[in-house]
Amino acid sequence: MPKILILLTILIVSSNTLTFAQSYGTTAGLRLGNNNHYRTLGISGKQRLMKGLTAEAILQSDFNVNTTAHLLVARHRPLISRRFNYYYGAGASIGIEESREKRPDDMQIIHTYGNPTLGVDLIVGVEFTVLKMNVSLDYKPNVNIAGREPWYQGQVGVSVRHVLVKGSEQNKKKRQKARKKRKVQRKQEETGPFTKIIRRLKGN
Repeated sequence: MPKILILLTILIVSSNTLTFAQSYGTTAGLRLGNNNHYRTLGISGKQRLMKGLTAEAILQSDFNVNTTAHLLVARHRPLISRRFNYYYGAGASIGIEESREKRPDDMQIIHTYGNPTLGVDLIVGVEFTVLKMNVSLDYKPNVNIAGREPWYQGQVGVSVRHVLVKGSEQNKKKRQKARKKRKVQRKQEETGPFTKIIRRLKGN
């Protein structure tokens, strides 16, 4: 895990931070997660909100006693191009998890299951998009607010997602929507009551 953190740090520090983008609009696929206690398999979906900003939803489980849902917002910046970028962000999580509470007084660990949990997530990662496939490697620390011990837990994740909507397609739809909106506004201005009065005065 330290090696992965060092790699991510080097990539971030050595990158160009003047511009940012990513080449997809919507992606969805699988995510493999690993921490000190268990491994998870889940689904991950990313949606570009605006240039350089995405929202990601994650639902993951170890299919035993830990199932969590996460919603994160991340800022993207390019490393080599918009297809190879790094990102960082934060979000929130809820779930049903196991808890290992250490009791120093009698040197025991109380292990419980089925605990409703609430937490705050951070995330930093790198991703590469090619041939309508998006692959990412991330580190996602979770700070527990209620329901679990230990209060801090880090997870390394690898995601493989299919690009459902390209970034260029999303931009095109936005431009079409903006043009349609401007056209409606112009039509409303041309047919408005004040416009009709002005036209009548000019006609007289």
